[in-house]
Amino acid sequence: MSFCKDIYPGLTGHLELLKGTETEFDDTVGVTRFMLNGKPYCELIADGTEDAALIIVSEQGRNDTSLLMHEDMSERVSGGKCTVRVKLTGTVPYELVRDLCDHAYNTVLRHFPKKVQHEILEDIWQ
Repeated sequence: MSFCKDIYPGLTGHLELLKGTETEFDDTVGVTRFMLNGKPYCELIADGTEDAALIIVSEQGRNDTSLLMHEDMSERVSGGKCTVRVKLTGTVPYELVRDLCDHAYNTVLRHFPKKVQHEILEDIWQ
């Protein structure tokens, strides 16, 4: 059973379609990483268990009030890195989860040099 596919159908497919996205499954810890040039922007952990969650890269100090409205979401800052944890219970609207993932993708993309950004997004402009 995959909680992510059952609760948020189409989310993993959406993430895999974002330009330059690479996926990697680490079976030692049960994590699927969605990365851009080797930098993770979203991680699916413990899918198929009660502890299933998405860990999404965020921006420190973003203070998004939508995060405070859901008991199944939490924000964590550690070592200058900010992440949002979304428990896969279905209480957080799909659109919010997708938007947070898209924002994470764009945050990671924005930190690459312009040349690398262009190479990643090249297909969009042609």
